[in-house]
Amino acid sequence: MVIAKRNYHSGILRILVTILATLFFITPTYCNATNTNPEAIPLQPIIDAARSGDSISLAPGTYLGPVRIDKRLTISGEGRATLVNSSPDAKIAVLILSEGVQLENLNIQQDNDEDAAAVQVEADRFILRNLTIHTAGFGIVLREADGGIIANNKIRWFIPKGTAPGTRGNGIDLYNSHGTNISENEISYLRDGIYLENSRNTVVDQNKLSYLRYGVHCMYINGSSVTNNIGEYNVTGAMIMGVKDVLVSGNSFRKQRQNVHSQGILLYDVHTSKIVNNVVEGNRVGIYMQQSSDNNLQNNLVLRNYIGIQFEEAEGNRFQRNGFVANVIEAQATGSRNNEMNGNFWDSFEGLDLTGDGVSDLSYAINPFYQQLISKTAAYQIFFQSPGMTFLSDMYADGKAQWSTDSTPLMQLEIGAAAEGQTSGGQGSVMIVGWLLMFFSVILIIYLGVLRL
Repeated sequence: MVIAKRNYHSGILRILVTILATLFFITPTYCNATNTNPEAIPLQPIIDAARSGDSISLAPGTYLGPVRIDKRLTISGEGRATLVNSSPDAKIAVLILSEGVQLENLNIQQDNDEDAAAVQVEADRFILRNLTIHTAGFGIVLREADGGIIANNKIRWFIPKGTAPGTRGNGIDLYNSHGTNISENEISYLRDGIYLENSRNTVVDQNKLSYLRYGVHCMYINGSSVTNNIGEYNVTGAMIMGVKDVLVSGNSFRKQRQNVHSQGILLYDVHTSKIVNNVVEGNRVGIYMQQSSDNNLQNNLVLRNYIGIQFEEAEGNRFQRNGFVANVIEAQATGSRNNEMNGNFWDSFEGLDLTGDGVSDLSYAINPFYQQLISKTAAYQIFFQSPGMTFLSDMYADGKAQWSTDSTPLMQLEIGAAAEGQTSGGQGSVMIVGWLLMFFSVILIIYLGVLRL
């Protein structure tokens, strides 16, 4: 009876420990196809046998690449077909050369690295949808391919078995390809998530980008939009460079802080553009703007960054209705003039509202004393917000006329609906997991206590 009771207790204990371990170590998994199927089917003969306009539904299984599509076809893997390209002589797993091609619901494994690509498109009006791509090089590459749709794809870096890590490429890479819609893709562990160069009127919307150099990297994409994307744990969430008339709105860029040059949003040589309704949280620099002019930055939430916003040689920008909360250094400006800064909320500022209109009757000048001090002696950071440091900052008035000043700071935080929604996103699932962990931990502690008795 004693032995049976001990076995019963041991079984219950193992079950509890297994449940706790499962809750602690739940992580996304990715199934990488490998070319070990002796019955793998070459895909190119199937494509060659089809006529232009045909639809091809691939049976479940493994297919061999590379393939070349030079006629208008719709190819679907039904989510259970995998194309593998392990040929060292073929840098592109799928090459699309005809307009109107649709490639859907297919798993693609590209074993070659460096400039190799899982899919390369050199034709117009294509659709790439619901692809799962594991690549040692690039994911999707567009070259002079206009009017395409790239949606709901998962792209991730991949190291073939028995090989050393090579050079990572970009997840989605566009050059001279205009009018593309890139939406709801998930990209991680590559070089840049979405790289756009000389590709105008592009829409980048609702993508999830993580563990990359730049989540979104834009160069010369006039008239495009970067909206509603989520970027975390990148060096920089969005690098916007050399553009005009671009919309950056509704994005959430968090936890870009592992690198000394990390930023939530980096704006370089940006003009007549709108940066509105974004959340930049927990980055080394929330928003960095250099050599940019005539832009409208409005309704952004700048939260818990080391530096909230940093201007360098930026002139004539309008900065209104933004919220600064819990940043170590709220703002810094170097060589920047004639920027219109008013109607923002600064949580460290105690304003005075005699008229009751929600706007302080006192202006808020951004004191550069602390930032200048720690730039010369970094050890003084330990005195951040100490009474002595606050006293010295209040006494400092050198060049005050040149300080960045908000003439009408808000008394309360006002942010747009997009920012409000993103500030609370994901909290529900975290709380549920937390309560479950606590519940099972309490049960385990009580059970071990009873067992000792």
